[in-house]
Amino acid sequence: MRVSREKFAENREKILTVAGVLFREKGFDGIGVADIMKAAGMTHGGFYGHFESKEELALEVSRALIEKVKIRWNAIIASAPERPLDALLNHYLSRCSVDDPGGSCVFASLAQEVSRSRGAVREAFNDGLSMLVDILSEIVPGETSEEQRVRGFATLSAMMGAVVLARAVESRELSDNFLYTTRDALSSAKRADG
Repeated sequence: MRVSREKFAENREKILTVAGVLFREKGFDGIGVADIMKAAGMTHGGFYGHFESKEELALEVSRALIEKVKIRWNAIIASAPERPLDALLNHYLSRCSVDDPGGSCVFASLAQEVSRSRGAVREAFNDGLSMLVDILSEIVPGETSEEQRVRGFATLSAMMGAVVLARAVESRELSDNFLYTTRDALSSAKRADG
């Protein structure tokens, strides 16, 4: 039975969504195509009607998730014009970012795995991380654009590092310390310069 274009597009989007969650939870290598399709409520054989390979799926998922991060960050910043950095820090350095890897930042969830790979997915991550530095460079304190760019890199590194470390430890207290001391240090740096 032939599937309509609308249903085909709907199925493809469902695969991308489910794969995005599962990749962030389990890593690219931690989940197979059969399990992704099962979670999406489809057959394994149906996968190849949408994607040529798991690598193609990983690339499309990565690009879609990176775009969602960009949209989310810009919305958070726009919602708090008086304190955009603090709003972003409060969002990113939160228990939700730690407790829900499948629903949180693609970079914090998959950076380590991507660092061991080559090709288009890694290039997408390179471009995405550069884009986040650009966003941060507009809202971090600094006297010059060069100084803001340096702080953008440092801020992004601290934010993502804090989430990764907070996920890595078993102690809730230690996890919270990684999140909240980083948030306070980055926010304090803003106040000290502002």
